[in-house]
Amino acid sequence: MTNPYETDLDRNAANYQPLTPIAFLERAAMTFPDHLAIVHGAQRITYGAFWRRSLRLASALARRGIGKGDTVSVMLSNTPPMLEAHFGVPMTRGVLHSLNTRLDAAIIAFQLDHADSKVLIVDREFSAVVQDALKLTTVKPLVVDFDDPDYGEDAPHPKGERIGSLDYEALVAEGSEDFAWQMPDDEWNAIALNYTSGTTGNPKGVVYHHRGAALMAYTNTIHAGLRQHSAYLWTLPMFHCNGWCFPWTLAVTASTHVCLRWVRARAMYDAIADHGVTHLCGAPIVMSTLINAPDADKRDFSQTVTFNTAAAPPPEAVLSGMADAGFAVTHLYGLTETYGPSVVNEWHGEWDSLDSSARTAKKARQGVRYAGLEGLTVMDPETMTPVPHDGQTMGEVMFRGNIVMKGYLKNRKASDEAFAGGWFHSGDLGVIHPDGYLQLKDRSKDIIISGGENISSIEVEDALYKHPSVAACAVVGQADEKWGETPVAYVELKPGRRASEEELVEHCRTLLARFKCPRTVVFAEIPKTSTGKIQKFRLRDMAKGG
Repeated sequence: MTNPYETDLDRNAANYQPLTPIAFLERAAMTFPDHLAIVHGAQRITYGAFWRRSLRLASALARRGIGKGDTVSVMLSNTPPMLEAHFGVPMTRGVLHSLNTRLDAAIIAFQLDHADSKVLIVDREFSAVVQDALKLTTVKPLVVDFDDPDYGEDAPHPKGERIGSLDYEALVAEGSEDFAWQMPDDEWNAIALNYTSGTTGNPKGVVYHHRGAALMAYTNTIHAGLRQHSAYLWTLPMFHCNGWCFPWTLAVTASTHVCLRWVRARAMYDAIADHGVTHLCGAPIVMSTLINAPDADKRDFSQTVTFNTAAAPPPEAVLSGMADAGFAVTHLYGLTETYGPSVVNEWHGEWDSLDSSARTAKKARQGVRYAGLEGLTVMDPETMTPVPHDGQTMGEVMFRGNIVMKGYLKNRKASDEAFAGGWFHSGDLGVIHPDGYLQLKDRSKDIIISGGENISSIEVEDALYKHPSVAACAVVGQADEKWGETPVAYVELKPGRRASEEELVEHCRTLLARFKCPRTVVFAEIPKTSTGKIQKFRLRDMAKGG
């Protein structure tokens, strides 16, 4: 029998258009052309001007041959050109590749070659390392300098030399505001390229599509609680998962981007107070910077500011300090491969009445899937059988949905392995609680196996964070002739606080089984990524004596 709902009801241009976040900026510019879109130093850019500049950038790139599938790489800080690139590059049907500004020359060169970059836009803060990288590349992109007018002489980093053949403003001036941008011919088309950290071998290129970016913009709006004309402070680097897709997200509500080149306490407080900031994202180090800032750097503000963080659950003391300072912390979790955070700890009001220990246990969980993610589970990666929802049985965290990457660029083997069984394998280990909330236990490579027993490094770190003198810590496995490996803790103490190795080990013994406690405590500065994540691979090398 013919299905009447599938007969004579065809998809056509009137009832179907590919999803793309470009349309959000077009709507915002049409609806609120005079509303403030971008604040950067002394610059004030309206939505109308933001749209026109993005069109000019797209037009100029198209005139220089950029089209579908061509890569435009950028080495930019959190500045207006980075926002313009998020719209201008995909308007040409090209692909935006945002370089991590803390990479060394060799990795930059690898990424430029692997991405086959055609154009490279470089902030002069990073010109020296990029110049070194270009000496190592096979590709020879058109290099464009960005000379930030708000890069003052008192900057914490000196401005580098010009290394390009033209200036960014000159490039934009080549373009036309009448550029006829087109929807992607398929929403599955690539919009952005982001590389993983590459802690083992070369980094992998994670490819995002227009559909995922658009859906993530809607989803971020929901879970961040953005309202029309919110104000967002850029402390999270825009190169990190495309700023968790917030460069595209804020156009949905015609909200204001408050740019911040360098994350400093006084600059953050000034921005929050002066521009009415309502939202920001960042790692725990940003929270620590805010609440531990000298009184002279702090400013009063009347609004409650939503702070989204996606690293390890903040200690209770940090959460309490943030609340006292006027911030409401939302705990998120995700990966580069899932467009940034795609899991949220949806908080229940009744949990506020729990005692401190029970409330902390609830806050330590990563939570439930974003509205834009269709599947989140924990499974045995070998049998692909879901683990029981008992909060105890560990398995691999897996994702499924439209905000999961297309795959890894030029790496079919890695893509097939990541998507085995129809789920994205995260490499993270976790449990599911009876109420369906996910809690991470470790990265699979970070589980410490001592005498045949699994030790979660996160569990040991949680115990250490409960000590009042601990500012930051990380736990890795250290080789042991008898046990195979045992935990070693690397600890940073809070300014002015003291604690001995014996004191911290004894503290852990009050909270953990004896075999889980660190055998060694090393007091040292803990290596972190540009986004504040602890680099455990470097600590593992240190533990091996490397």
